[in-house]
Amino acid sequence: MPRPGGPGTVDGVKLDRPARRAFLVVHVVASAGWLGLSAGLLALGVAANTTGSPATVEAAVRSMQLFADRLLLPIALLTLGSGLVLALGTPWGLARHRWVWTKFWLTLATTTATVFALRPGVNDAVAAVSAGHALPDGGDVLAGPVVSLSAYVFMTAISVLKPWGATRRGRRLREAARKGRPAVPARV
Repeated sequence: MPRPGGPGTVDGVKLDRPARRAFLVVHVVASAGWLGLSAGLLALGVAANTTGSPATVEAAVRSMQLFADRLLLPIALLTLGSGLVLALGTPWGLARHRWVWTKFWLTLATTTATVFALRPGVNDAVAAVSAGHALPDGGDVLAGPVVSLSAYVFMTAISVLKPWGATRRGRRLREAARKGRPAVPARV
């Protein structure tokens, strides 16, 4: 018979210390990789926008395409997945602390933006430059990396600082644990 769920459990399953540490390392490495890829994309976007050489523009946007198509999405999904496992398998919880909840939604939003905005923008730039045209809109290859890099720096900061305290749900669960009774389910 499964044991009842408590803080840091999902249906009574809690990550043990070695598993938690392994997922934490994976999450930090993937997050740092995502941050680094975004910085690299920004550097390439700046190079594409500031050079007068068509060959440099083409090399920069092709490199951006390689990063965006081959590396960015797998690392984004690894960051999202490892973060969810950590949130659901540790006492931090997914919706118990505002900083965790904020990171989850920002990660989901930036992953979605990578798929539906950044990658198509880079692919359009590559298609135009490969056809011998000028860079369609320099802002397209800069906006995505600027926004994503800003989001990742912000998420890194709140991961370290852990601001804002518990959510309403987190406060309710903490009070219920103190009183030794199960918490009232959240209203939907």
